[in-house]
Amino acid sequence: MARIVMKFGGTSVADLERIRTAAARVKREVEAGRQVAVVVSAMAGVTNQLVDWVRQLDPLHDAREYDAVVATGEQVTSGLMAIALQAIGVPARSWAGWQLPIHTDAMHGKARITGIERAAIDARFAQGMVAVVAGFQGIGPDNRITTLGRGGSDTSAVAVAAAIGAERCDIYTDVDGVYTADPRIVERAQKLERISYEEMFELASLGSKVLQPRSVEIAMNHRVRLAVLSSFKDVPGTLICNEDEIVEHHVVSGIAHARDEAKITVVKVADRPGIAASLFGPLADAGINVDMIVQNISPDGSSTDMTFTIGRADLDRALVVLNNARDEIGFTELRPDNKVAKVSVVGVGMRSHAGVALTMFRTLAAERINIQLITTSEIKVSVLIDEKYLELAVRALHTAYGLDG
Repeated sequence: MARIVMKFGGTSVADLERIRTAAARVKREVEAGRQVAVVVSAMAGVTNQLVDWVRQLDPLHDAREYDAVVATGEQVTSGLMAIALQAIGVPARSWAGWQLPIHTDAMHGKARITGIERAAIDARFAQGMVAVVAGFQGIGPDNRITTLGRGGSDTSAVAVAAAIGAERCDIYTDVDGVYTADPRIVERAQKLERISYEEMFELASLGSKVLQPRSVEIAMNHRVRLAVLSSFKDVPGTLICNEDEIVEHHVVSGIAHARDEAKITVVKVADRPGIAASLFGPLADAGINVDMIVQNISPDGSSTDMTFTIGRADLDRALVVLNNARDEIGFTELRPDNKVAKVSVVGVGMRSHAGVALTMFRTLAAERINIQLITTSEIKVSVLIDEKYLELAVRALHTAYGLDG
């Protein structure tokens, strides 16, 4: 029998009525002759409430206890989903992440999946049951509950799909597909019928909230086809697949943006071998991801200013880490800025078309938007700008690349 994974996000299971609606969707797939594994998020708003409680008690909380608290949201939903399925005649059994188990590394709060044991799911499939799995969580090498970071239920779903050999992983959410830009900013944004793994990974990494980047990475590595679908409308969604399954590629497929950026400039660092390692090593050890990096050498070559971006939520912690390493690094001051945003253009067509970056720079210049930092890859160009110009930049670029409907 064909196997699929159906993942329901927080808005799709926000209350009992929506859980019943999701269960009805699962029943249709079972009646079509498929073996179904369901992965669920916490009910909408629950994780935010749990995180807020933890932070109110201690802003510098123990990450292991944080995971023990926030993992409970998905455990509640998985049990409720199994009950809803049973109530409509569909045999089902639920599992928390640690019960399968889903194995992860020891990075609490941002753990990565290292393996999934599928025996329990296979056994339930053999009995004609639906397997319901709590997303966002697993168990670390220290035998404690871990969580995968915000949006981690997407990663759980794709990893389960890869582990059980599913033919597809359907991601049900509050949008009906992947768009060329955020429709809340660009009214003429268009839904994409198909998009390649690489493009979706870049869009997700650069601020698109549809999927967690790690989930797309796993899908790409294991060739799990993803479908992004609406929980509230029976309309076609967006298929994320191999590039060779897409007949025609646009030069630019989408415009992504991220508001949750912060910039730090480390002033007057000695220009010597190993300085970058001494600067970014402590941040890596603290689990802080660094994105864009620019180095400006002084005229006499004796020192350099290092400017880089991180997630805005990590800014205070990054400043503490850097100040603690001040003697080793040897800088004169830190200049933080949390009023910045990142805008990116993405498309596999960039590989064979020149002038994509130039179009971006000219468009922003015409709108009198200053570019603070630039990074590029084979299929994307990203710029850091003042946050107040973000929506103007996204709309202007969407038009400039011919993406308006």
